[in-house]
Amino acid sequence: MATVKDKASATKSNGKAPAKTQHPKERYLYWYESMQLQRKFEEKAGQLYGQQKIKGFCHLYIGQEACSSGSYSALTKDDKWITAYRDHGIPLALGSSPNAVMAELFAKQTGSSKGKGGSMHIFDKDVNFVGGHGIVGAQIPMGAGIAFAEKYNKTGNLCICFFGDGAVRQGALHEAFNMAMLWKLPVIFVVENNGYAMGTSVARTSNVTELYTIGESYDMPSEPVDAMSVEAVHEAVSRAAERARAGEGPTFLEFRTYRYRGHSMSDPQKYRSKDEVEQYKQRDPIENVKATILKEGFATEEEIAAIDASIKARVDESVKFAEESPYPPAEEAFKDVYMQADYPFLTE
Repeated sequence: MATVKDKASATKSNGKAPAKTQHPKERYLYWYESMQLQRKFEEKAGQLYGQQKIKGFCHLYIGQEACSSGSYSALTKDDKWITAYRDHGIPLALGSSPNAVMAELFAKQTGSSKGKGGSMHIFDKDVNFVGGHGIVGAQIPMGAGIAFAEKYNKTGNLCICFFGDGAVRQGALHEAFNMAMLWKLPVIFVVENNGYAMGTSVARTSNVTELYTIGESYDMPSEPVDAMSVEAVHEAVSRAAERARAGEGPTFLEFRTYRYRGHSMSDPQKYRSKDEVEQYKQRDPIENVKATILKEGFATEEEIAAIDASIKARVDESVKFAEESPYPPAEEAFKDVYMQADYPFLTE
């Protein structure tokens, strides 16, 4: 079985790069609007956190928007999604209401998790988003389990499971990879490698720094992806989805991305230089998509400005909605804990 390294070497030796895929106007416009909504929403969330209107933990997705938008355009609305606690961007890409996501950040009853999850635990069944999860790596076996359910029920759907580079060092990943390959589960494992697990670089904690090669230990199709390119993300996820739906099992993708802000809002970011951040900003996925849209004549500067104005209005409306929404009542703490509504979890 040829490994990813073998294939990469073969491509290098014959001097031929894969043919560039052409993407339609509608896809580029979706990418721009989706990524820009995430960017402006997160910038506003950061501002509101500084004003102490959003409390607790808050992990922003700024810089990583191509991961969510490029994956969404490659999948179907019936596929399932699960991720870690940097989880505001994905539901917005899937179509969750910005109002509900912002209200959740405010811990309001109208939030997507009824104000009980906060920033780290966004959830939206209507768009098949099975949540953000705060325990590092815990969502990896859960993602495999969701895929098992899809296969068992013969739905033809798959699960895409996101996690950070720090989660790769969790033992649960290896157990999940083994079972997913053994049972050929329709799951796409994605490590969003933004270079740092909190403030610790991959090189300081892992002997293997080419993270995608970990999947090869299980004979799992695996590849690195330039996740600053939404086109590259779409194409890699499309290939993985095709294999999953054909019954060929999982794929492991290493999305090489970058977050422009700290690990969380409390991160002073002393572990990296300003020059490093600026170098990545020069490859900004939103600006690259905008440039392509203008170059190809998919939209004019005026039409782009109109999209931006519409997004600003939606974000402003989400803040107004969140601020005017009520906090959940005290009795809400005892709801949605057990499936059985009258389960005797309280003793007199």
